[in-house]
Amino acid sequence: MDSVKKIAAMLAMCFVTVAASAQENSDVMRSNGKIYVVVAVVVTIVIGLFLYLMNLDRKISKIERNQK
Repeated sequence: MDSVKKIAAMLAMCFVTVAASAQENSDVMRSNGKIYVVVAVVVTIVIGLFLYLMNLDRKISKIERNQK
């Protein structure tokens, strides 16, 4: 589970960097209403990645337990 925490921390740092550099474009997108679509897509992708990583971690842990 430590690897999942490390990956989550790294993704959080990446999002902070992207959010800091995207401040100029957010006003234009917010005025057009497109920012909500972008946020929804990003949240969907991030949730999918976390679910995939958690599932993968469980499968690998199960395989490691069976080999011992």
